[in-house]
Amino acid sequence: MLSKEQLESYWRENRNLMILVLLIWALVSYGAALISGWLNKIVIFGFPLGYYMGSQGALIVFLILIIFYAKKMDSVDKKYGVEEE
Repeated sequence: MLSKEQLESYWRENRNLMILVLLIWALVSYGAALISGWLNKIVIFGFPLGYYMGSQGALIVFLILIIFYAKKMDSVDKKYGVEEE
């Protein structure tokens, strides 16, 4: 059983990690849309970068965020001894 201090520390790490992941998600989701006019000036393989970020780039970033969050939470869980069996 975790002490109150350990539990608070665990949730603080969990909360900070969630905030980081959500900030990156929001930046990619809304930031790319807000600057799409500027991004469309850059062309990659015949497609504007704004189109690419909307159709493929954002999905790749989201997949990387999921993998990052899962691996980081596994290490935090092990650190506090609350990992799944």
